[in-house]
Amino acid sequence: MRHKVAGYKLGRSTGQRNALRRTLLRQFFAHERIRTTRAKAMAIRGEAERIITIARNSQQGSDVDKVNARRLVAARLGDPQLVKKLFDEIGPRYANRNGGYTRMFKLGPRLGDAAEMVLLELVES
Repeated sequence: MRHKVAGYKLGRSTGQRNALRRTLLRQFFAHERIRTTRAKAMAIRGEAERIITIARNSQQGSDVDKVNARRLVAARLGDPQLVKKLFDEIGPRYANRNGGYTRMFKLGPRLGDAAEMVLLELVES
């Protein structure tokens, strides 16, 4: 039984799961929307919201807080251009919003394996 076990395994080993999560997050922030399976979208949605919250809250912090926030996000994303975009464009966009930065639209089953597909995108403020 998996009582109180958090997270999604997605049928992958730990390294594969971390690589998939990082790639999906990079694509999500680069394009601001991705088309993926529901399980993968649910696996990254919470972390994407947390990263946006870090970027949003760093706007009011001191210079040290801003650097620390950028380092935290860079450790998760690993791409300096995405970190810059996140802190300069996406974070300030949600300055007056208390969470709920993403939305999922159901697209129906995928042909071939009938996996439930969704469109995960950033909410327009």
